[in-house]
This record gives sequence, C-alpha cells and structure tokens, in this order.
Amino acid sequence: MSNRRQSLFRNRRVQALIAALALVMLVLGLSGVRSTMAAWTDSERANGSFTAAKVPAPTLTKSCEYSPGVLGLGAKIEVYWKLPAGYQLSDVVVEASTSGLGSVLAPITGFSLTGNTTSTGGGTYTTDVPVNLLGGLLGLGSELEIAFFAKHASGWRSQPAAVASNAGLLAGLGGTCRNLTA
Repeated sequence: MSNRRQSLFRNRRVQALIAALALVMLVLGLSGVRSTMAAWTDSERANGSFTAAKVPAPTLTKSCEYSPGVLGLGAKIEVYWKLPAGYQLSDVVVEASTSGLGSVLAPITGFSLTGNTTSTGGGTYTTDVPVNLLGGLLGLGSELEIAFFAKHASGWRSQPAAVASNAGLLAGLGGTCRNLTA
C-alpha cells in the first residue's frame, strides 16, 4: 500500500474513533441525573398506634383444696376455676412446675383436662389433679405449681390462673393447697 493510502486510512480511523468517542460522551451526558422540582418533605403529619390483643385468663373461683385420700392413696388437688367468655374447655392448657412462677412449666404427663374436669355450671369447673400422676414432682416438702392458661387460635396464651400445692411429709398428711392468682 502506498504511503498516501496508509495516511488516508489512518485519518479515517482517527476520525471514526473521535466520532465514536463523541457519541459515547453525548449518550452519557444525556443520561446523567438531572435535578427536579419535587419536594421530598411535607408539613402534614400522621400519628398511629397499635396494641396487641390480650387473651383473657381463666379465673379461680374459690380456694383450691388438697385431698389426702386414704394413707396418701387417691390424693388429689381440686382446683375451682372459670373459663373466660368466648372460650371452651378445649382452649385450656394445664402445665405444672416444681419451682413456682417464672420456672419452666411442663404439661402434666398422663393427665386429661377433659377427663379430670367437671362443669359446675355457668362456665365454672372443678379439676382434680391426682397426686400420683405428678410422679416425682411432689417430693418431701416440695411445692408444685399448677397453671391453667387460655390459648387463643393464634397460639397466644393468657396469663395463668395458678395454684400451689404441697403433698405433706407422709401419706399426704399435712398437705396444703393455695391459690397464687385471683
């Protein structure tokens, strides 16, 4: 190729490169962020509040009783309580603990709320908790807390209606029961 042709070819390459660079700069310049007149603040204010639903708790209707049975056989704790309005017996969970309020409550093994509860009318119930079902929970002088919770369909639970019982030292003698909540 001749020098003149090479020079012409190089000039066209440089011109094409300059034109491409100018085109890129033009596109980038047009796509840049532009300021607007939009206002991002407003003088109007809104207030709101929310509250969590509260599951009503069962209530104790009278003092619980400890029945020692015959020489400790058939010993039971009788709890007198009432369901909250709108709840059924199937909505109640019963749990027990040996360390009182604030400790881990656990379901009572072998206990059936429906089988051990009788209706006394007007939404009130008497529940018998056999001491023998509590197994090793009621040792010498140890206290047992029994708590009744209302459980909402959402899974939320009420505060407990709770009683505490002590089986006494020998064959149920000296056993007591007392209400922990109203």
